Amino acid sequence: MSDQRRVVAVLGPTNTGKTTYAIDRMLAHRTGVIGLPLRLLAREVYDRIVALRGPSVVALVTGEERIVPPRTQYWVCTVEAMPEGMGADFVAIDEIQLCCDPERGHVFTDRLLRSRGLHETNFLGSDTMRGTIAALVPGVEFVRRERMSELIYSGQKKISRMRPRSAIVGFSVENVYAIAELIRRQKGGAAVVMGALSPRTRNAQVDMYQNGEVDYLVATDAIGMGLNLDVDHVAFSALAKFDGRRMRPLAPNELAQIAGRAGRGFKSGTFGTTGDAPGLDDGVARAIMDHSFTPQNKVNWRNHALQFGSIDRLIATLEEKPDDERLVRAREADDLRALKALGQVDEVFARCTNGPSVKLLWDVCRIPDFRGISHAEHASLLESIFIDLHQRGTIPDDWLARQIKRIDRTDGDIDALSKRLAFIRTWTYVAQRKGWTKDESHWRGATRVVEDRLSDALHERLTQRFVDRRTSVLLRRLGQKEAMVAEVNETGEVTVEGEYVGKLDGFRFRADKGASGAEDKTIKSAAMQALAPQFHLRADRFYNAPDTEIDFTEQGGLMWGSAAVGKLVAGSDALKPQVQVFVDDVAGAEVAQKVERRLQHFIDRKVAALFEPLIALSKDEALTGLARGFAFQLVENLGVLPRAAVADDVKALDQDARGALRKHGIRFGQFTIFMPLLLKPAPTRLRLVLWSLTKGLSEFPESPPPGLVTIPVEAGAPEGADTMAGYRNAGTRAIRIDMLERLADMLRAEDSRGGFEAKADMLSITGMTLDQFADLMGGLGYKAEKGERTKVKAVDAVTPKDGSHKMMDASADTTVPEATGAEAAADDAPDKPVMDVAAEQPAGGIIETPETPSPDDIAPEVGAMPDDGIAPVVSETAETPEVADHIPDSVAEETPVGTAPDAAVAGAEMETFYIFTWGRAPRGNSGPRRDSGDKPRGKGKGKPPAKGRKGAPRSDGGNKSQNFSARPPKKEKAIDPDNPFAAALMGLKDSK
Repeated sequence: MSDQRRVVAVLGPTNTGKTTYAIDRMLAHRTGVIGLPLRLLAREVYDRIVALRGPSVVALVTGEERIVPPRTQYWVCTVEAMPEGMGADFVAIDEIQLCCDPERGHVFTDRLLRSRGLHETNFLGSDTMRGTIAALVPGVEFVRRERMSELIYSGQKKISRMRPRSAIVGFSVENVYAIAELIRRQKGGAAVVMGALSPRTRNAQVDMYQNGEVDYLVATDAIGMGLNLDVDHVAFSALAKFDGRRMRPLAPNELAQIAGRAGRGFKSGTFGTTGDAPGLDDGVARAIMDHSFTPQNKVNWRNHALQFGSIDRLIATLEEKPDDERLVRAREADDLRALKALGQVDEVFARCTNGPSVKLLWDVCRIPDFRGISHAEHASLLESIFIDLHQRGTIPDDWLARQIKRIDRTDGDIDALSKRLAFIRTWTYVAQRKGWTKDESHWRGATRVVEDRLSDALHERLTQRFVDRRTSVLLRRLGQKEAMVAEVNETGEVTVEGEYVGKLDGFRFRADKGASGAEDKTIKSAAMQALAPQFHLRADRFYNAPDTEIDFTEQGGLMWGSAAVGKLVAGSDALKPQVQVFVDDVAGAEVAQKVERRLQHFIDRKVAALFEPLIALSKDEALTGLARGFAFQLVENLGVLPRAAVADDVKALDQDARGALRKHGIRFGQFTIFMPLLLKPAPTRLRLVLWSLTKGLSEFPESPPPGLVTIPVEAGAPEGADTMAGYRNAGTRAIRIDMLERLADMLRAEDSRGGFEAKADMLSITGMTLDQFADLMGGLGYKAEKGERTKVKAVDAVTPKDGSHKMMDASADTTVPEATGAEAAADDAPDKPVMDVAAEQPAGGIIETPETPSPDDIAPEVGAMPDDGIAPVVSETAETPEVADHIPDSVAEETPVGTAPDAAVAGAEMETFYIFTWGRAPRGNSGPRRDSGDKPRGKGKGKPPAKGRKGAPRSDGGNKSQNFSARPPKKEKAIDPDNPFAAALMGLKDSK
C-alpha cells in the first residue's frame, strides 16, 4: 500500500502514548476523525485539541452531545457517533481491542473493517489484536510501543492502609458508593468517576482529585479506557463483573487495561487488590507486569449492509452470519431487541410499509436505553417517539417539554439525581438527531442546560457524601509534616488550620461527634499534634485557679467549670479520698501530674473545711478509753451514727466520757447520734460521696434538696444511705434526724401504752397531714388505730352554775402535771423547753437547715440524771396559751362520756382521728425511750411486765393500773359531786 493510503496499527500496553501519537498524526493532516470508546474520553481529547487549535475548527460528536463549528476540520467522536463517508484525510480508532466486547464489539469491528482515511488510518490498542488485525486488514503496518514506566504488583492491602494517589476500582454503582463512603471515613474523602456520569460531573470530580483536594479515586472500569489521571496505585475491589447477562471473571488483559492507569509518563505504578477481592495468582500478576496475554482471535461482528424493505427483512439482515472464521455474530443487542418488540405492535407494523418508515423505526430503536428501567418500558417509549415522528414528522414540542420539565429538578439524593441524569440523556440523544424536532437548536440547548444543572447538583451531592474536606486537609498537612496551627476559643472549640475538629473538655479532646470511628482517629491524630502547647497552657491556668472554680459532683466527678477533669476514688480512709485525673496521654506526664496535684489540694481542703468538727474529734488526744473508741466509730461513719447500732457502747459511757464527747458538738439523740453541724447541705453532699466511695458503689445516692423535713423513701437505695443523707426512713417517707429528735421529745410526754392523739405541734414540725403522720409513726414502730367522730368545735363552753372553769375535751385530759428535776433529766435532753417551730414552718414541710446547734444539742446542767443509754422521759413546760381564765370549770349539764356536745344535731360534721400506741420496734432501730418500762417484752398476750429504772421487773407484777413512766402518777381528777353519775363513779372507783 502506498504512503498515500497508510493503515497503521499502533499496539502496546497502557501508558505508551498511543492516543497522544494519534492526536499528533491527525493534526499533521488537514482534516481528521478520531473515534474513542467513551464519551468522557472524547471530551478529554476534544479539550486537548481545542487547546492546540481553537474551538472554531474542532467538533465534538457523541450520542448526547454535538458541537459542530461551521469550519470544522477535526472531528472528535465516540466510535458509535463517527460520521461516515466524510472523506477525511485521517481516521483513528482508539482501544481497538474492544472489538471483543460482547455489547459494543460489533461497532468497533465495523470500524476496523470499513473506516479509512484518505491518507492515513490508525488503529490503537492492545498487542493482543495483532493477529486479528493482520488477518482482517490487508497491508496494515504495525508499530509496537513500549510502556514508558514499570507496572509492579504489590499484593492485597486493606483500604485503611491504601497510600495516597490511589484508585480503587469497583464494578457496580453500589460497590463504588460503599468504597467511597469507607474512604471518606478513613481517609477524608474520594472522587467518584463512572461511565454513567455526565462529562461535566466527571470533570468536576477528576479536577477535585487532580488538584489534591482528595487523595483517592473510586471508579468503575471506565478509567481503563484511556483516561489520563495522576494515579500511583490501582486496587481492584473485585475480580468479576456483570457483563449484562451474567457475572464473569475478568480476563488478565482486562485487568491489565485497568491496572495500567497506575503510573503516568515515566513514573512507575503499582497494582493490587483490596477489600473482599483475593490476591492475584502469580501467573496473572506476572502476565500483567510483562504485558503478555493470550491473543484475541475472535471479534464480534454484525452485518452493516442492512435492508429496509420490511421489519422482518431488516431483522434478517441484522442476524446474518459472518463468512470469516475470525468473526463471531454479536449477541442480540438492545437495539435489535427493541426492533423485535416493536415489530409485534400492530400500529407500528402497519406504519412500516416502505423503506423510509422501516429505516426510521430502526433509527428510533437505536436510542440507547439510558434509563435502564426495563426492556418493556424502553420499548413503550420508543413506540411513542416513532408514532409521533411517522405521523407528524417531528416530536411534539409540548410533549417533549413536559418530559424535560419533569426531569428538571435538583432536589433529592445521589440516586435520584443519577436517575434524572440518565433520563435527560435520552432526550439529549433525541435532540441531537437531525430533523426529529422543529427547533433542533432550542431543544439541544434546553436538554444541555438541564443536564448541566443536574450534573452540578450530582457533583455537589457526591462531594457532600464522599468528601470530608476537614479530614482531607488535616491528613494532607500531616503528610507534609509541617507544624499546624491550632486555636481554642473561650468555649473550648478547637480549630486546626481553620477547620473545626472538636472540643477540649478540660484536658481531654473530644473529636467532632459527626465523625465515625476511623475518622475520629484521623482527626484526633491531627488535632493532638497541634494541641500539645495548648495542654500546657491550660494546666498552668488550672493550677492557679481558685477553689471556687472547682467543684465535685454527687457522683464523685471533679469539675473545672463545666469541664470534667477527674473523679474521686477511695483512699486509705473515708476522709482521705484520692483523685484520678482525666488527661489525654498526648498531653504528657507533666500536665497530668500538675492537674492531679491541684485536684488533690482541692479535695483535701474541702474535706478539712466541711468536716472540721469530725477531724478535730479524731485528733483529740484527751479522749481515752471508751470515749476514744466511740469517737473512732463516729469518725468512721462520717459524723452520723444510728443509736441502735451502738446501744451497748452508749450504755457503757459514763457521764465524764459523754461530757467530753458533747464538747465536740455530739448529740446523743433517741434514734441517732450525730453532729448537728454536719447536717448542713454542704457536708451532707460530700458525706454521701465519701460514703459511696468507701462502699464501692457504682451509682451514688444523691443528697436531698436542702430544707426539707421529710422526703420520699427512694426504692432500691443502698442500706444506710438515708442515715448518710441525714434522714431516717419511716414508712413511705424519711424524716430528718434532727427534726425526728424534736418529735421524740414531744412523744416522751405522751402515754404510749394508753394511746394518744397527734398534737398540732407534731404535725407542724413534720409538715405532714394526719394520714401522712400516721404512716410516719408506723415507720417509727407505733400502731395507729383510725377512728371517726363528730367534729368538736375549738372551744365548747357553757357558764357553770358555780362559776368554776373547766375544759371540755372528750378525747384526753389536758392537764399537764408538774415535773420534778429528776424526771426532766434525759439522755441529751435540753435544759429548755423544746422550740415551738409551728410559727416557723413553711408550707410543704420545708424548714431552714439549722446553721447552729439547737438547744437540744447543749449539754444538760450539772446534777442531771446519769445517762445509762436508755432515753428517759423529758418533761416539757407547756407553752400553750393560758385559757384557764376563759373556760368554765363546770357545765350546767354534763355530756355523757364519749359523746360530743353537738352529737344530737342532725348532719353533724365528722372528723378522722388516730390513736397511737407503741407497737414494735422497727427493724434496726430502738423503740421510744421513755424508760425501759415503755419497751415491749415477752411473747405473751397483753402488755409486758414493767421494769424498773435498771431494767428489773417491778414488784407490782405489771398491774394494768400501774403508771409505766418515770414521772410520778398524775393527780386524780376529783369527782364532781353535782354530776348525776357521781355515785356510780365512786362505786366503780372503790371496786378497783
